[in-house]
Amino acid sequence: MQKYGLIGFPLSHSFSRRFFTAYFADNAIDAEYLNFEISDISLLPSVIHEHPELTGFNVTIPYKEVVISYLDSCDPNAAAIKAVNTVKIDRSNGKIQLKGFNTDLIGFRDSILPLLKPHHRKALVLGTGGASKAIVAALKDLSVTPQLVSREAKSGISISYAQLTKEIMEEFTVVINTTPLGTYPKTEGYPDIPYEFLGKNHLLFDLVYNPPVTRFLQKGADRGATTKNGSDMLELQALAAWKIWTEE
Repeated sequence: MQKYGLIGFPLSHSFSRRFFTAYFADNAIDAEYLNFEISDISLLPSVIHEHPELTGFNVTIPYKEVVISYLDSCDPNAAAIKAVNTVKIDRSNGKIQLKGFNTDLIGFRDSILPLLKPHHRKALVLGTGGASKAIVAALKDLSVTPQLVSREAKSGISISYAQLTKEIMEEFTVVINTTPLGTYPKTEGYPDIPYEFLGKNHLLFDLVYNPPVTRFLQKGADRGATTKNGSDMLELQALAAWKIWTEE
């Protein structure tokens, strides 16, 4: 039986294990998907050596960037983004080779594309972590101009939440939350943007999927904005990861 898994910390409410366990059962695939909740990325080599059937794994918070130093190679997209969420393990010729990919880009791009309207030309990307890098790359693929937003402005990289004026909110009609704010069980959290300037022309996308309607999305919906959570994105990126692991 081949094994796959998820590296991250914490993993108590992971989507990936539930998704792949159901996918394997529905498609009569003799495989197992495990959670590897490791408190430090330095434990990754031990996980790989202790599970010789492990063929590939996903990577989640907080290791999407630091995992790269443990890989032998990355595909061009992951290398450009400098963040990895999928790793394929090659154990042929008696040597272990790890190659990194980023399927977050695929999942987000294909999930948001049906919702984009002609006026959705500029996007605020809330957060500057590993997930935001794939979102920025996908937006550029879609010819949508991204602007990173963080708690403190970083010269040439991001503006701060405090700098979000009425004019900026009217200009940037797509708003994407890449932070964990609002994730179960801390569902009361939400990004500190001026929601009063949102309207029916806005599209809010939250990478959080649990709960299905975060306070970020609800506050946008209350102003008439179109909203979508991260559940479709997760399924699409998971299927892209499966394709990577199983293709020759």
